[in-house]
Amino acid sequence: MMVEAIGWASALILLLTVSSQVWKQWRSKASTGVSKWLFIGQISASFGFVIYSFAVENWVFVLTNLLLLFASVLGQYLYLQNKHAEQKKTQAGHKKSRSA
Repeated sequence: MMVEAIGWASALILLLTVSSQVWKQWRSKASTGVSKWLFIGQISASFGFVIYSFAVENWVFVLTNLLLLFASVLGQYLYLQNKHAEQKKTQAGHKKSRSA
């Protein structure tokens, strides 16, 4: 029972860590300081860990990695959306400064 509690507590800590990065990107509408590879790597690892955890019937990690996979896909979406918005803003600034 204690070992499983440690697993669930660790899973919660990891989920809060990744989710806080996603929340920060969503609130700030910026991806400054975030590598494009962060969420790509997390998506890949979580997908593999879901398969592995299911195969060994470790339900703590099945659920944790499914949630991490969801958070990472959302994080990657926000990253791409924010980068696109930043590029549009930069292009608009360049056009504005040329016409002035």
